Amino acid sequence: MLPKELRLKKRSAFNATYKTGKSFHNDGITMFCGKKNEMRHPTKAGFVVSKKIHKRAVKRNRIKRLMRESYRLFVKNNGTPEKYMSVIFVASTKLLNKDFKFIDTAILKLVEKL
Repeated sequence: MLPKELRLKKRSAFNATYKTGKSFHNDGITMFCGKKNEMRHPTKAGFVVSKKIHKRAVKRNRIKRLMRESYRLFVKNNGTPEKYMSVIFVASTKLLNKDFKFIDTAILKLVEKL
């Protein structure tokens, strides 16, 4: 599980991150980056899967769990990226029947761009 201090939780934080307009896309995952981090706090991460992806919450939650675990393993091995204050990962329909390996490589490619 991702530690509490690394989770993005508030709606206002999500909206502020979306408004910056900086985004990257790779293999069905879009990453939005928040403001530059001048105080060198750890980057907080949020994960979003829309109802448009699938109507069943079970499917949406599975995608979120896989993305969270991939990011958690990256943080565990490499430390927290500190360039941005917040990062949001948004899934697309391309991830519906994919396994952890596919999602892990996509997340790692995106996080390397940070």
